[in-house]
Amino acid sequence: MARTDKMKLGTFVYTFGFHPASWLHPASSVHGANDFSHLLDVAKRSEAAKLDFMFMADSPAAAVGDPDALARIPTKMNRFEPLSLLSALSVTTENLGLVATVSTSYYEPYNVARLFASIDHLSGGRVCWNVVTSDHDETGYNFNREGLDPHALRYERGNEFVDVVFGLWDSFEDGALLLDRESGVYYDKTKHHTLNHKGKHFQVRGPLNIARSPQGRPVIAQAGGSEPGMDMAARTAEVVFSLASNIERNRTFYDNVKRRMPAYDRNPDDLKIMPGVVLNVGETQAEAQSKVDYLIDKMHPDVGRLMLSEFLEADLRGVPMDKPFPMDRLPETPKGSRALFDELVDFVKSGRTVGELVRHYAEKHTGNGITGTPVQIADFMEEWFETRAADGFILMFPTLPASLDDFVKLVLPELRRRGLFREEYEGKTLRENLGLSMPANRFAGINSQR
Repeated sequence: MARTDKMKLGTFVYTFGFHPASWLHPASSVHGANDFSHLLDVAKRSEAAKLDFMFMADSPAAAVGDPDALARIPTKMNRFEPLSLLSALSVTTENLGLVATVSTSYYEPYNVARLFASIDHLSGGRVCWNVVTSDHDETGYNFNREGLDPHALRYERGNEFVDVVFGLWDSFEDGALLLDRESGVYYDKTKHHTLNHKGKHFQVRGPLNIARSPQGRPVIAQAGGSEPGMDMAARTAEVVFSLASNIERNRTFYDNVKRRMPAYDRNPDDLKIMPGVVLNVGETQAEAQSKVDYLIDKMHPDVGRLMLSEFLEADLRGVPMDKPFPMDRLPETPKGSRALFDELVDFVKSGRTVGELVRHYAEKHTGNGITGTPVQIADFMEEWFETRAADGFILMFPTLPASLDDFVKLVLPELRRRGLFREEYEGKTLRENLGLSMPANRFAGINSQR
């Protein structure tokens, strides 16, 4: 059955762009990592294009590895804390959704609930929390841990964490603020609720000391292809960031996650699955390829080795670029995403040299890189959307703002011509623009005092 909804699109933001050599592009701002005007410019361009949101990828730690390589990669070594950035963007934009990554492993639920609720009010209902459990040892060393907690423990804590945050966001019911100057009563005490959560990982009394947000609660995003990850997504997420390496594999993932939702009394339409896709577009195939080649040629070999090392959890320092990939250096069990690791292992089994793999990965990543003309890219996106392998895409632009501008100028008109993408925003909140329902308040109708 043909779809009647519109494709959802978001801008994925590493400071200079997704490619590790993006900061070397002449159209980039070399001071962009600490220059708010650069990121505001990206937000304004995304908003002018009527994109759904701007997605801030983050890790609360600097990267580790080869120091010579790291000295050539600014993105993970120098960047804004995402909630501080969202606060600034919330009052300098009007319609664009704002997504920030915050880990359940290194925050407390009350802090996260209060921070996101505040930004949702500041933005008029446009904020989204990208829930992660973190997947790198270096983060744990900054938070009183010896590396990374086990995968199962991180998800167990993460699920309870989200439950507590949801409960805190329900502290005030809709209509709780009476604001009655005549009687002198500011809020209805029967519509303000204490959570009193006592669980395995958290004890949180509440209530939250901020009114219910314009969206009922902020939108929830999540990534993760493991069994616990898919179950967590079906239970709590409204946007899922998936891999886009293979349409059949992603269609299976799409169906798997959405089929789980009725068990949690959720409508599958209240979850948008949005694969990440790296786009290199030109008016001709040759022009698009030249943009790819330019960045790859700018990338130092040490950076390429580190790029593969990070995702494969394998130390590749000193490995010759003209030799086959050393499979014996791969871990038997990854600490991070199992789905991503399996994709990458399939990728390196091809027998090509490390140098060939680095070059291929720099363009295609795990297969989610598309290089072509506007029609070719629109064809790809339309097939994924219409056959329900995706509800939209998170656009991982190699350079910012240059690749974003290319997409807006060349691809968006083609998508609109086909009736696949909006001409104007549908509403004022992110939840409205994504076509998500308003969440019910768990305490509605319960007359209890604080």
